[in-house]
Amino acid sequence: RSAIAYKFRASQARTRLKDISLQVGRTGTITPVALLDPVLLAGSTVQRATLHNEDEIQRRDLRKGDLVILEKGGDVIPKVVGGVLEERPSWAVPFQFPEHCPACQSSLVRDPEEAATRCENPACPAQLKRRLEHFAARTALDIEGLGPAVVDQLVDRLLVRDVGDLYDLDLETLS
Repeated sequence: RSAIAYKFRASQARTRLKDISLQVGRTGTITPVALLDPVLLAGSTVQRATLHNEDEIQRRDLRKGDLVILEKGGDVIPKVVGGVLEERPSWAVPFQFPEHCPACQSSLVRDPEEAATRCENPACPAQLKRRLEHFAARTALDIEGLGPAVVDQLVDRLLVRDVGDLYDLDLETLS
């Protein structure tokens, strides 16, 4: 009632898209991530931004080497708004989404009804790492000290192959 909210335009910056990497989430969803030349945007240096999915990359026609325009959604989350086509390098080629998981090399699957591409291998080490992080997070079991670095070591050394293996760890193994 009788209140006014002002929304300011998001500040934008230009930078170079160095590469597109792929992240595997805890449910197997493959998320493309823009690796960018560092640029100062709204008070922080941005080097990475999500590209959401294969459709978004194609819709925006983003290619490795492109000059891209970034902004922060809600002044927090960096996002690629689009590319500057006039400054596209002649060698830039369209991004091809892989057919195999970058972590376990299993085949990737995409339901035509969804935008997400998934690794359906339940033993995928990247999925396991994300599941363990989720399991140990403050909003779940709140396991202090079980962050990404420790999770990576436990999975890479084959000490944990599923969440239940956490309960078999002893002090000697952990040290």
